[in-house]
Amino acid sequence: MSDERPFPHRHLLTLDGYSREDVTQVLDTAEAFFEVSRRPVRKVPTLRGKTVLHLFYEDSTRTRTSFELAAKRLSADTLNLSVKTSSVKKGESLNDTCRTLGAMHPDIVVIRHAASGAPHYVAKKMECRVVNAGDGMHAHPTQALLDAFTIRRNKGTLEGLKVAILGDIAHSRVARSNCRLLRLFGCDVHVAGPRTLVPKHFAEAFDVTVHDRVEPALEGADVVMALRIQRERLSEALLPSLREYSRLFGLDRERLGLAEEDAIVMHPGPMNRGVEIQPDVADGPQSVILDQVEAGVATRMAVLYLLLGQGEG
Repeated sequence: MSDERPFPHRHLLTLDGYSREDVTQVLDTAEAFFEVSRRPVRKVPTLRGKTVLHLFYEDSTRTRTSFELAAKRLSADTLNLSVKTSSVKKGESLNDTCRTLGAMHPDIVVIRHAASGAPHYVAKKMECRVVNAGDGMHAHPTQALLDAFTIRRNKGTLEGLKVAILGDIAHSRVARSNCRLLRLFGCDVHVAGPRTLVPKHFAEAFDVTVHDRVEPALEGADVVMALRIQRERLSEALLPSLREYSRLFGLDRERLGLAEEDAIVMHPGPMNRGVEIQPDVADGPQSVILDQVEAGVATRMAVLYLLLGQGEG
């Protein structure tokens, strides 16, 4: 990897400003690290002596675990701040947290926060690199990258695919980041969900096609991505009932039949089985949901490696 081009970004806060070439560099680097995770000894010395600090203000299983594994497999020192037992619970501001953690001189901070823009704030307040592991309803760039990695490995390309993204678009940082990335590669992106769960002007903002029914989005799709209904962010006024949602918008075998025969099924997790996706689809032959989980470690290894100067600085 020593002869690759220098990575032109200091942080990964959003995919805005990332070019197609930048994304491809992350995915190609992730390909190399993907093999590391399948070796008997799953470790390389690439980031030995570097410190990665994980700062998660929101609960997470997949994202947090894969970032921790990624850092450890790169031989970095890791520090995991549990917000529930930290001074944050005593009222410490994000600014003071940044000042305190900055005094420890981490090389990179991985942050998940309920407030949109929090990673940008941290990047301004701290001297280290910052990775956004999900902020509010704004962005989740590493999820989009691992999804792209999974699509490319399964479909052989990212070029010109029809991608259907179904569900709670309004509250989904995953949808926003995926739309941004997929359009870089000329994908025909269709999003579908109840009118109350698709923001106005979403089509114009992300250059995608919006539907208030799932069937037209699914017709001829190469990739089908079901999104979690985010119950914690919903009000009763936005959705009559989960049963009604499942009946009209849930991904089942019949609806999946509208997509291409070799279409792949994705979900960022955690899943509400029987709501946005039926179990026989989630566990069926077209599902690559566990592939996404495996891809998460390799992709986040690539991000950490590239942001820290390709292991040289």
